[in-house]
Amino acid sequence: MSRKKSADPELAQKLSRRNMLGVAAGATAAAVLGASATPAAAQGTGNGNGHGHGHGQPVLPPGRLGIQLYSLRDKVSTIGFAKVFEELERFGYDEVEFAGYTQGSAGPITLPQLKRLARDHGLKGIGSHVNYYDNNNPNAYSFAQNLTKVLDDAQELGLDHIGTASGPFRYGSTVDAWKRAAADFNAYGAAAKRRGMKFYQHNHAEEFSFATDQPNVRLYDVLLAETDPSLVYLEMDIYWAFAGQFRFSKTPEGKPAPFDPLRYVLKQPHRYPLFHVKDGVEDIAARDGYRMVDVGDGDIDYRRFISAVNKTHGGRRDHHWQVEHDQPVDSILFAEKSSAHLHSLRERR
Repeated sequence: MSRKKSADPELAQKLSRRNMLGVAAGATAAAVLGASATPAAAQGTGNGNGHGHGHGQPVLPPGRLGIQLYSLRDKVSTIGFAKVFEELERFGYDEVEFAGYTQGSAGPITLPQLKRLARDHGLKGIGSHVNYYDNNNPNAYSFAQNLTKVLDDAQELGLDHIGTASGPFRYGSTVDAWKRAAADFNAYGAAAKRRGMKFYQHNHAEEFSFATDQPNVRLYDVLLAETDPSLVYLEMDIYWAFAGQFRFSKTPEGKPAPFDPLRYVLKQPHRYPLFHVKDGVEDIAARDGYRMVDVGDGDIDYRRFISAVNKTHGGRRDHHWQVEHDQPVDSILFAEKSSAHLHSLRERR
């Protein structure tokens, strides 16, 4: 039986062609990897989780540290953007990724005011998360229901990227359903490109699951194959990618299907301008294989991951690193600790 090879030959051909386009860009960085896909913590050497500081070149490229403001939503909604940005400037952040443009009890704020406020604190708006769709509300603030308004706002804020953290499950979990979602993304990407922006999708773990009608086809591979690389970009959430590695390393039929999140990036580094940096402690008893913690307190080897991306063509220039924690105990302390940790990491000599 060769069902895996014959399930969708057109999809396989597209993936092969897309991967070949990224080989040259990723070849140098790929040399740092071993042959097998292993859990994040096991891939490191020495200190494992990348805590070694050393005396080499900083791992974090200058001007490329950001934070997803969803992590600070409690503070944005109470003390407002101005005071949050003041803290982020003090902690050494360069960029912010928005998760909404309102500030709750801190009062109304216009988009020009928000843009100016970020600039006054040395922060660049690098991207924003907007819902993919809401089929129950024709007036929803989403790409599917209000594309023009979403792009107008992003353009007014001066964003280089505009994206969604919604999974491509709008039409279901079959291969054809994800092809339809990919067609939507291509349309949004084309509209964003006409305005000088890049459209992107941010993953969770479920993107690495398998199609319900073709259980040997990973849905993330459908997304990569069916979206136009010049129109649709990816923001890899590294924590959730490793959670996906833990949960979906076997097909529903029990066949081994290992993958390494970093290898996805190194095959097509030009498709990943943005990353989410969040950390986790390995816990095989947990559903996702990790428990989320502050950046620097977990087992994900960010020295190794960022260093490998840096070695791709334009790697230190073309990629942006946004720290995030879904439920931080103390969001301001999380922001401070995360910046200090990533700035402390040094390349191995």
